[in-house]
Amino acid sequence: MNITFHGAARTVTGSKHLIKLKNGKQILLDCGLFQGLGRETDMLNQELGFTASEVTHMLLSHAHIDHTGLIPKLVKEGFTGKIYCTTGTKDLTEILLEDSGKIQVDDVKFINKKRAKQHLPPVNPLYNLDDVANAIPRLTQVPYNVWTKIDNDIEVMYADAGHIIGSASVHVRITEDGKTEQISFSGDVGRYRDIILKSPETFPQADYIIIESTYGDSLHDDVFNTPEQVLEYVKHTCIEKKGKLIIPAFSVGRTQEILYFLNLLYNERQLPDIPVFVDSPLSYEATQVVKHHPEGFNPRLKKLLETDNDPFDFPGLKFIENVDESKALNDDHRPMIIISASGMADAGRIQHHILNNIGNKQNTILIVGYCEPNSIGGRLMRGDKEVRIFGDEYAVIADIGIIRSMSAHGDYNDLSQFLACQNANNVKQVFIVHGEYEVQQHFQSKLLKKGFKDVQIPDLHQTFILS
Repeated sequence: MNITFHGAARTVTGSKHLIKLKNGKQILLDCGLFQGLGRETDMLNQELGFTASEVTHMLLSHAHIDHTGLIPKLVKEGFTGKIYCTTGTKDLTEILLEDSGKIQVDDVKFINKKRAKQHLPPVNPLYNLDDVANAIPRLTQVPYNVWTKIDNDIEVMYADAGHIIGSASVHVRITEDGKTEQISFSGDVGRYRDIILKSPETFPQADYIIIESTYGDSLHDDVFNTPEQVLEYVKHTCIEKKGKLIIPAFSVGRTQEILYFLNLLYNERQLPDIPVFVDSPLSYEATQVVKHHPEGFNPRLKKLLETDNDPFDFPGLKFIENVDESKALNDDHRPMIIISASGMADAGRIQHHILNNIGNKQNTILIVGYCEPNSIGGRLMRGDKEVRIFGDEYAVIADIGIIRSMSAHGDYNDLSQFLACQNANNVKQVFIVHGEYEVQQHFQSKLLKKGFKDVQIPDLHQTFILS
């Protein structure tokens, strides 16, 4: 058998890894959207890199769009198999893909208006809501920590990865030529001291490991200081400058973390009396899904639920329900907090909020998670004086803040702990994915020092023979 890396190869997004067996069966690990890669993004998302109709099974690690976002395109192009995932991932993927379908269509409408003025032909969305509706019934639930036979030659087991609700590392046992070998795919590894979720679980000895490396060469700040950092930005922006605090945040995971921290500050009577808006219908739906999966919460949060029945809600919080309400925030000059997706600021309503507030020194744009270097969020993080939004350049006048502790991805210590359950001598190959190339090179050298014998950094569409 062999494996080909069609995404998240020397970059962070677009997770897609295809295993091919001698008998013709094909197993796809994730089918994610490339995000935040500037002008390359659209081109990369146009071609899967393989023939969708030839894929036999798909195994999904978790619901984030850079792991699920091309599933409707996969089905549209001929995939007819099942997509295996946990219950939490199924619930989140349904709402994320519906939202992504709307964004694909809405963004293309906006772009085509500009293209028409320039006498350019219109472009088509990657997929629409009909394509999403055709894909969702293929999501098939499997339990955690149970080996599930999906084929005579293939069985799969999911272990909690502690990244978002429903996230999992995916472990596949494949029998070929009378020999069974295990390929373990980390998905995205969470943190062992996450503020909301359980820690990543151990997994059986693997022959091959595919490991993410987003923060493979760095350590996070202590997450337990984060509420104080958030409070400092709230006071400085909304009280001292009387401006707006704009927070790009992924609808799943990051938004719930921010709401949790603001709830803690409210309970401690530290949160100023200012309105907090979550401008993302998806964020509302995702928060409801998270609330319905307390099995993923860590003991600390379960204890808090004994005295606070909703740790993601507090007085002054309002979820924006429609576009008119979203637009009205532009004419509301009160100090406020606006939390909106996406986290890299490359899609969704957050682009409009940045566009309308970036030119005012009273305001602050607060980046609270990983951003691809070429995304709007990434360019703000590195201090660019201008950013391009919907094809136009905008001067960066607003303050830019960064909180580095709020990551759902594990750092180098977390990744090392995740791999600690493995005997390095028994692992034939490790493949490093989902990271910037320079970071992956550092992580590669560290894994070699830990005793892993063969550590590869696949390039896009590169194939490796296994066994």
